[in-house]
Amino acid sequence: MSDEQKNIYEGLFLFPQSVTANLQGAVDHVHELLDRAEAEVVSFGKWDERRLAYEVKGNKRGVYFLAYFRAAPSKMTGLERDCNLSEMMLRALVTRADHVPEELIQSADRRAQLADEIKLREEQSKPTPEPEVQKTAAIEPEGKPKAKTAEASAPVAAAAAGADTEAQPPTKEPVEE
Repeated sequence: MSDEQKNIYEGLFLFPQSVTANLQGAVDHVHELLDRAEAEVVSFGKWDERRLAYEVKGNKRGVYFLAYFRAAPSKMTGLERDCNLSEMMLRALVTRADHVPEELIQSADRRAQLADEIKLREEQSKPTPEPEVQKTAAIEPEGKPKAKTAEASAPVAAAAAGADTEAQPPTKEPVEE
């Protein structure tokens, strides 16, 4: 099989927009499919995230990945079958790209930008710890806790909820009978 000529191919892989929560999983899935086809990835990147012209499997938006790779022509049937059987991917289009200049292929390589975006999305998805609110009880000289009124505890409750600390007069809505 090593004697077989390898051609350059362009693959466009469409995933549902929900994959943005796990971009690394989608990237790994495409690379797994290309590895099965014994393809050598020349360039890879996230091409676009956009509204689809029509619904595809109930999805109105999608994320596209563009890959240029070298592979044997005999492996393309298996790659197309794997793409069609993929439950994670919506669509895939693979075409020969012998006519595409090498400079254009190299400029399409966005692996570094994709890695940065994945890292950024992972950082943003981590829950941020909420600042602790100091819980202090006002103590009277006799050692008994001071009774708090609703007005006195309102700024503390508002600060704990992250609301504005300025008190606004309550609004009265008309009661319908």
